[in-house]
Amino acid sequence: MDQQQQIQIKIDDATMKGAYANMMGVAHTKEEFVLDFINIYPAQGTGVATARVIVSPGHAKRILAAMKENIEKYEKSFGAIKESDAPAMGGIGFQA
Repeated sequence: MDQQQQIQIKIDDATMKGAYANMMGVAHTKEEFVLDFINIYPAQGTGVATARVIVSPGHAKRILAAMKENIEKYEKSFGAIKESDAPAMGGIGFQA
């Protein structure tokens, strides 16, 4: 019989606040997926990466499954989600 272990998660105030993103970039190597969450300001022609999350390929697949499941639950409760257009901005480049 599987027993689930309860894990206590600590979260600081800055992380709890979250970071807004209206765009996401994804890159990968054999060993990892890199998810860059970006906030684009189309009127200004600028943007800023608000978070970078690096995960293993196996975890990336679990994230995809969790997102699919939660979108289905959301749409069951609130109706279909209309996919929005990407922010109107030409080529995007990162600066360090």
